[in-house]
Amino acid sequence: MRIAITRWAASLAVLTVASSPALSQQDALPGWSQDPPVIGSLVEFAQTESDLRVAVTRYVQDLAALGRRYPVQYSPQRHERMTAFHEAWRQSLAETDFDSLNQEGRIDYIMLRNRIDYEMEMLAIGETRAAQITPLLPFEADLRAFQEARYDRGRVEPRPAAGTMDDAARQARELTRDIETRAAAGNGLVELENASPVVAMRAAEQIEHLRLVMDDFNTFYDGYDPDYSWWAREPYAALDAALADYAEALRRHVVGIVPGEQPPIVGDPVLEAGILADLTQEMIPYSIDELIGIGEREFEWIVGELERVSNEMGFGDDWKAALEYTKELAPPPGEVPWAIFDIADYSEEFVEQDGSISMPPLSREVWRLAMQTPERQLINPFFSGGEVTRLSYPVDSMSHEHKLMSMRGNTPHFNFATVHHELIPGHHLQRFMNDRFNPHRSPLLNTPVWREGWALYWEMILWDKDFTRNDPDKMGMLFWRLHRAARIIFSLNYQLGNWTPEQAVDFLVEEVGHERANAEAEVRRTAIDAPFYQAAYMIGGLQFLSLRRELVDNGSMSEQDFHDQVMLLGPMPVELIRARLTDAPLTADYDTRWRFYDALTEG
Repeated sequence: MRIAITRWAASLAVLTVASSPALSQQDALPGWSQDPPVIGSLVEFAQTESDLRVAVTRYVQDLAALGRRYPVQYSPQRHERMTAFHEAWRQSLAETDFDSLNQEGRIDYIMLRNRIDYEMEMLAIGETRAAQITPLLPFEADLRAFQEARYDRGRVEPRPAAGTMDDAARQARELTRDIETRAAAGNGLVELENASPVVAMRAAEQIEHLRLVMDDFNTFYDGYDPDYSWWAREPYAALDAALADYAEALRRHVVGIVPGEQPPIVGDPVLEAGILADLTQEMIPYSIDELIGIGEREFEWIVGELERVSNEMGFGDDWKAALEYTKELAPPPGEVPWAIFDIADYSEEFVEQDGSISMPPLSREVWRLAMQTPERQLINPFFSGGEVTRLSYPVDSMSHEHKLMSMRGNTPHFNFATVHHELIPGHHLQRFMNDRFNPHRSPLLNTPVWREGWALYWEMILWDKDFTRNDPDKMGMLFWRLHRAARIIFSLNYQLGNWTPEQAVDFLVEEVGHERANAEAEVRRTAIDAPFYQAAYMIGGLQFLSLRRELVDNGSMSEQDFHDQVMLLGPMPVELIRARLTDAPLTADYDTRWRFYDALTEG
């Protein structure tokens, strides 16, 4: 039976672990959100922590240590060591008495089990990707052996090492000449046998990685070991130059990236296996096609809302005309930070008066704004959140066209939905709480469904609470909500290999109303983010919305209690939050089963 929270109490004249052994973290203790907090409440919270907290921390730290010890990407040695590590942890976890764990420990058991399975799947995908680039990198095994031998505490033999470097440089120069000769003789990009531009780009990135590895290796010896310096200094310099030239030849003549020109969007889609690995770890029981269908259904509903607001603004059903009007309401350069401060003040006051979540005073005090660099705006043309929230707006070094597109894409009415998404009660509050409560869970599963879904969920419920100040604000909120539905559609189709980057850009411009430069930046981000990241926004938001309907709308929990518990529990699949808050029985082989969207669409 749940125990109600007494808000802002100054004493601990309530439950203690001694008097209530079953006390759980879902029974938030009074005083935790005060500034300063009631120390006793934090002591009681610690006494309910997960039985597996130390084990999870050990796993995360050991994994990170192995990543540093075996740093060469795609290395068989790294693959073998990481595989052995995860197999050993899998066995140890299987031998753990699941039933003896407290409920928090059982949650961590399931999350750790899923993380191990995910890492094993990523190792298999990495092995496939390594095999695809191996024909383009005949020197790779010899070069990585230098660093691996050093990390095995073996001493280099300078004369043979110089010969190996000389041979590798010769191979790289020959490959470069071949590409440049074919490029000069042809009219377009060079087509390599069994290597698409995507694979060529991956190979170029691996070459740059090998250059960093070799630089670290060389720095260890050069100048400190006279024999090595005499033999290897010149061959190393020639090798580094040859590798740089080869990587550039791949990028320029095979991929199509020319310095000084807008680069093409070249990602590395993970295809079905990669997406399914993410869905398993996130505990989402829908097929990829079903998820795309959810995106399409949400997209259709949002367009209907856009048409309704467009009619209120006098544009009839032409919501894109209303959107164009809203884009032209951007402030002049230099003024946007103060518009953001105004929106943040409005958002925090609205949420505080609504009483829907506890906001520790310090969380509201410490956040700051910074400007997004021009380079970063090529990938993220909008906002990035946290204690330091970065905003995009034109920089004087941009072309006139890009300045206008940046302004039109970042009008304060568009920002209206993203300020609370990035700050409070969104990402900044999330990270503030994650650093203080159940911090072991963030590195175990830094789930975008939980992180981005939570922030988008607030956009959804604030829309229902008549949060907007005017019709342009409504257009801005609906534009971003449409964008998140579109992300499900285009990102999953892209990751499956069904859509090209160009098709995704056209979709965002023609169907969502993005400026083309912003659409290109969005697709670039999709090409480098985790496979499910872009779809995670709306899928996670819908999960939280469904859970709210189940627990808050039926009176099982207050809205504030529900929101506070989510923040206190820390990052985890939303299905496990549901299991935690409903005291659902958990088993060692617990698998995803929550059809959250079905519940939202019933009736």
